[in-house]
Amino acid sequence: MSDIDLREADPLADFLARVETRLHPLPVGADHAEPAAIRGDHDLDPSMAMPPGSPPPRPAAVLVPVIARPEPTVLLTQRSAALPEHPGQIAFPGGKIDPADQTPIATALREAEEEIGLDPARVAPLGLLDTYLSRTGFRILPVVAVVRPPFDLMINPHEVDEAFEVPLAFLMEPAHHLQHSRLWKGRERTYYAMPFGDRYIWGVTAGILRNLWERVYR
Repeated sequence: MSDIDLREADPLADFLARVETRLHPLPVGADHAEPAAIRGDHDLDPSMAMPPGSPPPRPAAVLVPVIARPEPTVLLTQRSAALPEHPGQIAFPGGKIDPADQTPIATALREAEEEIGLDPARVAPLGLLDTYLSRTGFRILPVVAVVRPPFDLMINPHEVDEAFEVPLAFLMEPAHHLQHSRLWKGRERTYYAMPFGDRYIWGVTAGILRNLWERVYR
């Protein structure tokens, strides 16, 4: 059966078959090697690269949760409007890697449970996307995982205003990978944006989703 036929028959099976060979392997311990491939805010806009002499980027991990529905979806969060950093922006569950976290997987699962109450027992990590460098000084490891319904969420209002799902098919359509610009700290920066209804997915989140498309579907 061709890829197109398989997608039409079972998009979830198609996704799972693709990620078996197209993601970086999962880390197995604290001394894991990060993916050598580096993506980041500088992909579209070289001026967004960290300037020489900048402090080393802080390690972080996010969960890229694909919900195992007949038509798969991606679970995203809208950060609390009261947060001092990136208030109200759409993001993956995740955060800084703590010394007690043995792997980036542990960080991603812990943060998803703390932020939105996602039960780690419902989450099956599949692999890593490319390392993502943000202009705000983070070195992010995106952990792609499949989440098995049913599950209940418990939103932490101190960190998240809302959790919601977007169809994977929408996010993996290149025509939806727009390039927008805005002023940032006195300069115009260019970034990926994937508007979905009244949701504005952009910046790091859109960049990581773009990388998911590049590795899994392109």
